[in-house]
Amino acid sequence: MEKKTGTTTVGIRTKEGVVLAADTQASLDHMVETLNIRKILPITDRIAITTAGSVGDVQALARMLEAEARYYQFTWGRPMTAKAMAHLLSNILNENKWFPYMVQIIIGGYVEEPTLANLDPLGGLIFDDYTATGSGSPFAIAVLEDGFRKDMSLEEAKELAVRAVRTAGKRDVYTGDRKVQVVVISKDGMKEEFVEFKE
Repeated sequence: MEKKTGTTTVGIRTKEGVVLAADTQASLDHMVETLNIRKILPITDRIAITTAGSVGDVQALARMLEAEARYYQFTWGRPMTAKAMAHLLSNILNENKWFPYMVQIIIGGYVEEPTLANLDPLGGLIFDDYTATGSGSPFAIAVLEDGFRKDMSLEEAKELAVRAVRTAGKRDVYTGDRKVQVVVISKDGMKEEFVEFKE
C-alpha cells in the first residue's frame, strides 16, 4: 500500500526579487513526523530551491546543483544565474526520465535579474511570476492568482506567499499551517525567516 505524503511550496517573482515560502510539516500517511523541517534549500547565496516530493531525491539534486554552481564560479569567475541553473536542473531531470527523481521543484534567485521557475519530475520547465507545488498547490495557486500584482513589493509578495501556504494548510491535511518558512532573495542577498501562528 502506498503511503501518502504532502506539502505546499510557493514562489513569487517581483521586480525587486523573489519570495519562496513553504510549510514546515513533514508527514507520512496519517502521521505528522515533524513540524520543523526546512523545505527551502539554499544552493548559493543568491539561489534556492523548494522541495516537494522525495526528500532524498531533492537532497541529492541540491548537492549536485551546489557542486555545479561552485564549479561554474571557479571556471568562469562569475556566479551561475538562476535561469542557467533552472535549465541545468531541467536537463538533469530529463536525462533521468526512465528512473525519475520524484520531485517537484521551484527554483528562485536573483543573479542579474529576479528569476522564478517550476520544474516537474521529467524536467518540464516553466518560468513564471508565481507558482506553487505539492499536494496543497491547488489551494495555494488560487490565492496567488487572486492576490498577485506585477507591481507588488517584496513585502507584499511575502505576505501573499505566507497567506497562500497557510490557506493550503487549512484545506490540505498533508500541509502544515502552524509555521511557514520564508526566503526572500533580492539584489542585497538572501534572508530566511519563519512565520509562526498560534492557532
